[in-house]
Amino acid sequence: MFALLALASAAFYGSADFLGGLASRRANTVAVVVISQGAGLLALLLSLPLLPESIPTRHDWGWGGAAGIAGGIGVALLYRALAVGTMAIVAPITAVCAVVVPVVAAIAFGERPQALTVAGIGLALVAIVLVSQQPGNADDVPTFRGRGVATAFASGVAIGLFFLALAKTSAEAGIWPLVAARAVSFGLFAAVALAMRSPIRMTNRVAAMTVSGGVLDMLANLLYLIASRYGPLSVVVTLASLYPASTVLLARTVLGERLSATQVAGIVCALAAVVLIVGAR
Repeated sequence: MFALLALASAAFYGSADFLGGLASRRANTVAVVVISQGAGLLALLLSLPLLPESIPTRHDWGWGGAAGIAGGIGVALLYRALAVGTMAIVAPITAVCAVVVPVVAAIAFGERPQALTVAGIGLALVAIVLVSQQPGNADDVPTFRGRGVATAFASGVAIGLFFLALAKTSAEAGIWPLVAARAVSFGLFAAVALAMRSPIRMTNRVAAMTVSGGVLDMLANLLYLIASRYGPLSVVVTLASLYPASTVLLARTVLGERLSATQVAGIVCALAAVVLIVGAR
């Protein structure tokens, strides 16, 4: 059961990224983030009565708030990258960076990675070079100048910091750290929207995509949390980290995005790197 929940979480994460990126192509990115974050927060609050009682500490609230800042920035950058770049390239880059960041942090604090982790990091570097190579490059030399690539890197780092912050919270806190994280991220980007005087209005179709993306993202978080309570964490995280596959599938099916053979190989390497790094840990 936990494996199915983790796979469902990956599917929802990837679907949320696709909808958020698609909405950002048709509306202001800040507006998309504000509405999606608000929709996710509302969905999370409505689910609280259905979940077991938990008691968060000040420690949990603090790390949840820090996770909200990092996660909100990560999502905003991800939506921007998905809006201007190729979804099937942006999603794997972000996923790989989001996994590498916690691994590097663990090494810095004295953890010695297993051979599979080292292999995964090396494969991730190869994957990033491959997926960043743009079709039609006359010299057939990998380039990192593709639209959205740099933003995808930054997004992955921010999301990795989000994972690190959430890891500092206690199991007894339940989902309250997620509530704190989403409340902070929503408040942060609502303030940004006001300061920038960003237009929040969008068409009904785009608004529906935005709200759906926010709800799917929060549903993915809840499914992941439930799965981690019942199954081995390494297996659950590995399965949940396969979310770029659904983003790529949706991008190819709905948008008709086409990739070169080199980029396809890069996507395969990226997904394999996520499995190696997270599975080894």
